[in-house]
Amino acid sequence: MATLIDEKAIIEQCKSGNREAQYQLYKMYSKAMYNVCFRMMNNQMDAEDALQMSFVQVFSKLSDYRYESTIGAWIKRIVVNHCINLLRKNKVKLETLDDKYDVPVSVDEPVSYNIQKVKDAVYLLSDGYRAIFSLYAMEGYDHGEIAEIMNISESTSKSQYSRAKAKLIQILRESGELNNIYT
Repeated sequence: MATLIDEKAIIEQCKSGNREAQYQLYKMYSKAMYNVCFRMMNNQMDAEDALQMSFVQVFSKLSDYRYESTIGAWIKRIVVNHCINLLRKNKVKLETLDDKYDVPVSVDEPVSYNIQKVKDAVYLLSDGYRAIFSLYAMEGYDHGEIAEIMNISESTSKSQYSRAKAKLIQILRESGELNNIYT
């Protein structure tokens, strides 16, 4: 990873249109941002497209970057917003509060899971559940930030996250993996 001084020089060169610097910035952050895209989009092709379009936005908006946060956090915000917009465009549906589930909404089971098994189960969630679960549990956004990004209420974000956790446990139980994933 480049030092902060090198990174600032790269950013400034990118702002002036230097293609080599743009490629260097892309190389520095593309893998991590691809992982964000994949978790959000749940599809390799969609994730690759989202990544490319996000970096087009990054380079077109780079003149707005003011060093108030790290460049990685700034890029991540663009990537997440772009993925959310794509999911909205594809009409991601958030489950309503009166939906019925076999698993209770309150999931207080303190368990330790095999990370890969949980990741596999996350990809089986509906787009809305997966988006909120990924933003909260994997990307570290709080419910207020998720509410703002997704244009929903904070309580909707919390309930969707709770329901996503419940659905994950249901998926793991139904697959017979729940008893086998304790570490």
